[in-house]
Order: sequence, then structure tokens, then C-alpha cells
Amino acid sequence: MTTLTQSFNTAIDTVVDKVGKQIVLGVPLGLGKPVGFINALYARAKRDPDYNLVIFTALSLNRPRVSGLAGQFVNPMFDRVMGGCEDLDYLLDRDRGALPGNVTVREFFFQAGSQLTNANAQQNYISTNYTFVARDMLDAGANVFAQLVAPHPDPAAERVSLSCNPDVSLDVVPAARARWPIAVVGELHDELPYMPGDSEQSHAEFDVLIRRPTPRQSLFAVPKQPVTLADHAIGLHASTLVPDGGTIQLGIGALGDTVAHALGMRHQRNAAWRELVGVPAAVANQIGGTEPFEIGLYGATEMFVDGFLALYDAGVLKRCVVDDINRQRAINAGEAISDDEQAQRLHGGFFLGPRCFYDRLASMPLDERRQFHMTSVGRINQLYGSEELDRLQRTDARFINTGLKCTLTGAVVSDALDNHRVLSGVGGQYNFVAQAHALDGGRSILLVKAVRGEGKNAESNIVWEYPHTTIPRHLRDILITEYGVADLRGATDRDVIARLLNVTDSRFQAKLLARAKSAGKIEADYVIPPAHRQNTPEALASWLDPARAGGLLPYFPLPTDWTNDEEVLAVALSQLKALQAAHHPVTLAAKAWRTGAPSAQVRQLLQRVGLAAPDSLQNRIAARLLARELLDVLQQGERALRPGLDQR
Repeated sequence: MTTLTQSFNTAIDTVVDKVGKQIVLGVPLGLGKPVGFINALYARAKRDPDYNLVIFTALSLNRPRVSGLAGQFVNPMFDRVMGGCEDLDYLLDRDRGALPGNVTVREFFFQAGSQLTNANAQQNYISTNYTFVARDMLDAGANVFAQLVAPHPDPAAERVSLSCNPDVSLDVVPAARARWPIAVVGELHDELPYMPGDSEQSHAEFDVLIRRPTPRQSLFAVPKQPVTLADHAIGLHASTLVPDGGTIQLGIGALGDTVAHALGMRHQRNAAWRELVGVPAAVANQIGGTEPFEIGLYGATEMFVDGFLALYDAGVLKRCVVDDINRQRAINAGEAISDDEQAQRLHGGFFLGPRCFYDRLASMPLDERRQFHMTSVGRINQLYGSEELDRLQRTDARFINTGLKCTLTGAVVSDALDNHRVLSGVGGQYNFVAQAHALDGGRSILLVKAVRGEGKNAESNIVWEYPHTTIPRHLRDILITEYGVADLRGATDRDVIARLLNVTDSRFQAKLLARAKSAGKIEADYVIPPAHRQNTPEALASWLDPARAGGLLPYFPLPTDWTNDEEVLAVALSQLKALQAAHHPVTLAAKAWRTGAPSAQVRQLLQRVGLAAPDSLQNRIAARLLARELLDVLQQGERALRPGLDQR
């Protein structure tokens, strides 16, 4: 029998009655954590040393607390869109080194950069592929599974949806139930979109369902950051490699946003897109395309990001699949899908994004929502289990992910630094790279920005060697930087080096080439072709600045939770940060001194971040420099900030 309760204590008592006080708690990554239940269980364990609590999870998220100038800017938005979010108490305690001795937190993915200096988190990190997480939870003895769930729109229906996180739950809960006594807990949340399909569960699947009033604005929302011209360049290059009628996977972040935006532009404003991309790399003619999408794309992605809704709105995400082998075979042969078939445009494992993304899903009619089918990561990130159907559905697949660095022989670093401190995690990246090699017509596309840092602090992300690898060089395929496309599949080491040098920033090419020559990996008289010796930020700006001014490459290519004024401030603050990174403080002070009096509009924006009447020399300098950047953004106009109505 399912216990329905409003009490966290009653829920914990039910769990303890089933499994005892030795608890290995498996909870989803990201949005799907039942924060109220976790906090109550954690508090119980802190009070009672007889409890031994292991929390097995990933991507623990608390609403950011930001101080200083940045805090003046972002905190009001956080109040507006996720002011009701509860903090995960174990995360607060771990961050300050105060976890009790009877509680252990093991994670397989961190919020990027959040735990670099946390020894407890680093030591308890589990490096694993996403498809192995269910297995690893079982090996750890997981006996309690808890999750945020969405109530059915019909209050009389005894069903809930795993919504944002069916990813691991659908695989691990049945497997654990077959091995030992377990307890399954669902915490209902009214703001969570109800997603039909595999993520739907009956009440009977849960030992406890907790129903409490849902605080307003209590879903964690990911704020959008302004997109740079280098980001847009990478998106444009990637958009040439996706064939009509194919399959696409995308990750979160600015680069995923620019790929979605560029694909939408290719479909809706093809002439303007063609003028921008010019003559695509030769590989595009072999595996990609330049025409609008007549058949369209189907999404097979562990992470359902808001870029897929942008592709859906643009008419790109329109190739439908069905979960029936014979019908899918007939559809691939050209038969139309009938209205009564449960056709899907996307299979996803979990979702996370801005608040406007959640609201959009929640406002869709249920039948429309069915096209976005949330299912297990075991189904999405691998082929075994339903391989015949998957191969029929995932035609011409393009798995597009991001990396931090790439060695000159093609190994990619995505999750950790050279001292092995974990920045984020492997997640599903390796799964998709391997799947690309296993699928007929599949390609792995890794996006790496060529340069990190500004001015004298700039360093190449194409490096000779690195002591840590996420994707080994024997799985090298396609790598894209802002300077172009390098097709590495099946190439010799010599050709891989030459092709990667072609997409390396020119400030670093000579040194890298010399290393390759000294190692005997490329001929001693090799010269980088002249066409690739002008890979500079200035050349990039010359290519793309007119398109930004014309509204084709906006700072925010997808909808955001920012107000219009906040978007202006976000761009100006990001430009100010880059300016500060590139120049000496004395140079910055001189620039501030030369800045004239701000206009009324600029003063209003300065007021928003508490700099309209600066009270110190440091703040006066910051106010003048920010005013300079605000004026620049305002002069670019709204067309540079966000897409026009015809592109949204």
C-alpha cells in the first residue's frame, strides 16, 4: 500500500520500517531532487548517530548567493524566478566542511567548477559513464530511492510523472526491488511539468507519496549567459554538418544554444545563413548539408535542453519516430505517420534549463507534450537493449558535445584539470562518442573553444599534451573550434596534427607545430597553409560583427528569464569582465577617467546594480567602466540582444 502523507517525518518512519537505519539514498541529478524529504532525512541522521546515510547522486544545485557588483545584478532575478527554492542542507554543510561522520555524499557529476577546492567532494567523486550509474548505485547497496514527481493534471488519476528525471530511476528501481527490500519515495511538486510516456508511474510504484503545498518559484532555474562571437562561430560551423532527415543530440550551455540557433537560421533564413557560412568545410559536403530541413530532425538526447524547443518552433525538429520496429521500418521507407500513432520528435533522459523553459512545457496541451518522450538513460545513451529499433530511429546521428581542451593528436579533455581535480564529470559524453562510432552514418562532434582567457592571459585550448583524458584519441572524430572544422576520423597522427593546427588560434600555432616536429610526428619542413594563419579574434570579429549588428547573431539566441534591462546589463558586465582580464588596473583606471558622463538611460541601468552614486574610488572606476560598456551595448540596439519575432 502507498502511504500518502503531508509529513516528512511520517515518510521517514515508513522508510525506516522497510529498510532500517542503514540507508543508501539514490536521488536524481539536477532538478529532480526531492529537497524537502532529503533535508528531513539528513536532519534525522545528524540528530541520531545510529543512522548511517550515504547519498548517491549528481549535480547538487542550490540557488547561488552572489556578493558584490555581480550580486547586485543577479540576485533580484534569482528572487524573481527561483525565490522559493529550498537549499539542500547537505550541500551547504559539505561546502563548509561540516558533514557529520555518519553521512557520506557520493556524486558522479558536479555543477561546473563548484567543487574544485572541496577535498571531501573531490575524494568522494565517482568517475563513471552515465549508463553505468544504475549499476554503481546497486553495487553501493542503494535501498531508498526518492524523487520529485509531477501530479497528474486530473486529481482523480492515481498517476504521477517522473517528469524531469526518469533517467536513472526507470533502470535502477526495478533492478533493486528484485534484489533486496527497498523504499521508493515521491515528493509531489505542482510546478513540475507532467511529462507523459515512460516517465508516467502509478501511485502503487511508490511506498510513500508526500503531498505538501508547493512554494511558488521553487524549481532551480539555470540563467542564460551572453553568447560570444566565438560561440556563434562554432554553432555556425556545426550547423553545416547536420543532414536533413538525421538525428541530433545537444548539451547544455552557450555552445548548444548557438548550434540550435544556427540550425534554425539555416532552415528559416537560408540565404542569410549561407552568406554567413560561406563555403562550408569539405566534410560538410560529405556528411552535412546546406539546404533547409524538408524532412527535419529527430532528437535522441540524454539532456532535453531548451534548444530543442527552439528547433521545434523553427520547424526543424519535425522528424517523428514510433516505438514499433515494423512501423518504424515502414516509416523509414517513406510511409506517413498516421494521426493515431504515438509519434515522438524527441527522446530525452532529463531536463534542466531556465524557468521559461519549464513554464513552456507546463503550458503545452498534454497531447503536444507527448512528442517529447522522457525515458531512461539506458535507452538513450546506448544501443544495447533495443538496438534494432534504435538503429532504425537514429539515422545519420550527430552527437554534439563540448570539451575543455584537445591534445594535438585528438584526445579531448572535458571533465577534470591537469591535477585531476574534477570540474564537472563525464556524464554521457563518452556514451555518445562511442555510439557515434557504432551507428551507421553516426558522427561525434566535439566543440572546443580555441582560446581561454583574454589578452596576455590568453592560452590555447589546443595543447600538445595533457595528463588527463575524457575521450581517448582512438575515438577522435570531428572537432570544431571558432576557426573551423577538423575531421579526424580514420586520419593518421600526422594528418590529425595538421588539421587541428588549422583550427588553432594563430598566436599558438608556431609553438605547437615546433613540438610536433621535434617529436617526429610531422615533417620537418611542414608549413601551415596561409588560409589558416589568420585565426585571430580580430578576423573573427571582422567576419561576424556585421551579422550581430544585423540581428542574426544575438547575445541571447534563446528565450531567457532576464528582463530587457537585465539582458543589457548581462552583456555589459560580461564585456567588463573580459576587459578587466585583459588589461592592467592602471590601464583600466585611465579608460575610466576618459569615460564621459553617463546618459539618463545608462544612469538608470547603473542604479539597478547600485552604482548610480558610487561611494568609493574603486566603485567610481567600476561605474565609469560599466557605463562605457553599457553605452556600447545600447548603441548596438535590441537586434543584437535577442532574435527577432520571426526567429523566436
